[in-house]
Amino acid sequence: MLNKGQEEAVHHLEGPCMVIAPPGSGKTLTITRRIRYLIEEAGIDPAQILVITFTRLAAREMRERFTSLTEGKHYPVTFGTFHSVFYGILKCAYGINGSNLLAEQEGLEILKQAMDELKLESLQGPEDDEEPTHELMQEIGIVKNSLLHLKDFHSQYLNQEEFTLLFRQYEKKKKERKKFDFDDMLVQCYALFQKRPDILKAWQERFQYILIDEFQDINRVQYEVIRMIAAPEYNLFVVGDDDQSIYGFRGAKPELMLYMKQEFPNIRQIPLTTNYRSTEFIVGAASRVILHNESRFYKRVQSSKGKGESVHVQEVLDENEESRYVAGEIQKHLDLGEKPGEIAVLFRAGIQARMLTEILNEYRIPFEMKEHIPNFYDHFIVRDMIAYMQLAAGNRERRWFLMIANRPVRYLGRNSMDGARVEFEDLRRFYLDKEWMQDIIDQFEVDIKMLENMTPYSAIQYIRKRIGYDTFLKEYAKEHQVPWNTLLEVMTELEERCKPYRTFQDWMCHIDTYTADLEEQEKARRNRQSADPEKVQLMTMHSSKGLEFTTVFLIHANEGEVPYQKAVTPEQMEEERRMFYVAMTRAKEHLTISYITEKNGNPVKASRFVEELLGRHV
Repeated sequence: MLNKGQEEAVHHLEGPCMVIAPPGSGKTLTITRRIRYLIEEAGIDPAQILVITFTRLAAREMRERFTSLTEGKHYPVTFGTFHSVFYGILKCAYGINGSNLLAEQEGLEILKQAMDELKLESLQGPEDDEEPTHELMQEIGIVKNSLLHLKDFHSQYLNQEEFTLLFRQYEKKKKERKKFDFDDMLVQCYALFQKRPDILKAWQERFQYILIDEFQDINRVQYEVIRMIAAPEYNLFVVGDDDQSIYGFRGAKPELMLYMKQEFPNIRQIPLTTNYRSTEFIVGAASRVILHNESRFYKRVQSSKGKGESVHVQEVLDENEESRYVAGEIQKHLDLGEKPGEIAVLFRAGIQARMLTEILNEYRIPFEMKEHIPNFYDHFIVRDMIAYMQLAAGNRERRWFLMIANRPVRYLGRNSMDGARVEFEDLRRFYLDKEWMQDIIDQFEVDIKMLENMTPYSAIQYIRKRIGYDTFLKEYAKEHQVPWNTLLEVMTELEERCKPYRTFQDWMCHIDTYTADLEEQEKARRNRQSADPEKVQLMTMHSSKGLEFTTVFLIHANEGEVPYQKAVTPEQMEEERRMFYVAMTRAKEHLTISYITEKNGNPVKASRFVEELLGRHV
């Protein structure tokens, strides 16, 4: 049975209509019921109806829900994503096919080649740092999705001239391969309709009724193309929630919902005001946070599920204590018979789950990651520490020597370590004519001997302070323009992780087991079609959008984490708050938010969003 708002939305017939649909308000039901109404009661040709979602999964689920609702009548309604619809339009116009599409990884490789060829000064950094490539690809996407001129865009990584050069070089290399990326599909479709009004008219006649789900995630070019297709009748039915717009890095503009009201003054606006997912306490807590955003539609949302239990906010000392607290709470829920798949742990960035995955493995709690998480033990700092300990354990393989021979600097050349195995005596013979090098080699050997019987934690302390690895790291940070504190965080986390192990062998055994588990997780993630109900779900706040769980844990609710430290403008801060709001509203019955008070020995603050939730002064 539909509520008043849903009923009104379903029976809207002609002209533009905007449905404001907060979390858990039954928007999918509303959309599918409206499609059925258009066909079976209003007599609209189903072939003239276009339904757009933002992911293939959402499009498939929408089609399945509609087919179920119409008892398998298989009406020829078009369901698709923006990209699939625009691809179909370009395919008809230009005869393109799948071979012209640029895979994400191939696009990143082309961009990396362009960066290497241009030798951009602003990008001189660690060889294995892939973040700038991903970030610059996102920036190129924003330029296209927002229909910006290059002169009007300011990169966070490059100056104006460098970014323009890189953008053009990337486009040139794609053109040489006769390839285009997903963002190009949108821009090319926009350009096609501007150049060819005859083609535009054909698509306008084809799709007389357009329905868009998750409208808050739309970007400028998508909005413009859809507006062109919807003309002149503008039977445009959009469903969304500006409070759930969290894809600014893809060019999503929640203000387009507000702008649409200006462009169509007579647009019908229908609010859905009942949350069927979460309890009153969860709905109220989330509302207290999102009310601090200024650029939004005002909403008054009520829960249909009763009060429920209070949202729990947990203060813990550090990351280790937080991970053990969350693992312990998850175990309590499992002991009470809750299905693992009904429990989720959410975080701002994948790196924040590294410690938790280790603790969950220790507790033997089954879990799966929605995103890839890099193995902490693959970090170059960790590999360096392992290399020192391998040498201390008597392993004389050349690779261990090469790794740390000059960390810190000892002036040892690669040609002094020629064989598959390296002995200190070999190094002495190679530098026989250099007495000052003999002293350096002697000290190197003494240091390795000192590490022999130490615990991993003590060995790392010795390597850092007595051998001088911290000095090397500071020089590395300066040379590669890497913030020193990020390297210090890795070192501190490494010390924390190795404390429980008494010997190097025990520690290595743990690392091997953890790495094997992580590889198994990654293999399963790549092959996974849907979530495993027998495993606790771990994912970023971004990935949690559209999902719901009985029990949700939000971890690392600290300033600098969420909101992210790079969020500085009012617009960025509002998006961070929306992301926290989205994460909170994934919970149906139990919501726990935790924050730490200490990181790397320094005090850290709870997130301002936690303070807003608790009603404390921010």
